[in-house]
Amino acid sequence: MPDKEVCLITGVGPGTGAALVRRFEQHGYTVAMLARSAERLQELESDIECAHAFPCDVADATALEGTIGKIRATLGKPKIVIHNAVGGAFGSFRDIDPAILEMNFQVNTMALLHLARLTVDDMIEAGEGVILCTGNTSAYRGKAAFAGFAPSKAAQRILLESIAREVGPLGIHAAFVAIDAVIDVPWTRKRFADKPDEFFSRPTDIAKVCYAVAHQPRSAWCSDIVIRPFGETW
Repeated sequence: MPDKEVCLITGVGPGTGAALVRRFEQHGYTVAMLARSAERLQELESDIECAHAFPCDVADATALEGTIGKIRATLGKPKIVIHNAVGGAFGSFRDIDPAILEMNFQVNTMALLHLARLTVDDMIEAGEGVILCTGNTSAYRGKAAFAGFAPSKAAQRILLESIAREVGPLGIHAAFVAIDAVIDVPWTRKRFADKPDEFFSRPTDIAKVCYAVAHQPRSAWCSDIVIRPFGETW
């Protein structure tokens, strides 16, 4: 394989995930793409030169460990890990199936724990590295219809803060990037057809922000930020 630094990205789909892959690949990284859909990953792999497909359900800790091993063996040790995979659901706490919340904890929170544990030792040895999560404002407040989702995102943010406090002094930058927006993808455009362009946040712009956060100088690290389109009410 080419001697390039490795960026690992989970939750690679047609929106933010694919935009992150393209952004980091265009700036010289070899990208390891993780998602459950092998077909979707293969399409991106065929279209992006230094992007490589690793089908994996991040909620499966055993499969995730095996996948990280494959990435280290074939591409190298990840320098940047971006946990973009998300488990979400809408519903009142009285109505949701508790199993949905448990699964969302596995995807959003436990997968972050496993990813960090599986990759941080290599980063510490190198004296540098990045662990970044893409999130949303459910991590800061629990609205009534978000009971099956918000608790897992809040736990994800606090877990990442704990990671940051422990490994930051060792040279590892851990950051939470919350997206307070409706992301501009075909299904959201259809659902919010009456909304103007400024209502949406473009995946390519989100990817630019994440890339910038991942490359901040050590004297000015952000650990917890919120981005939103200028037309968003907050």
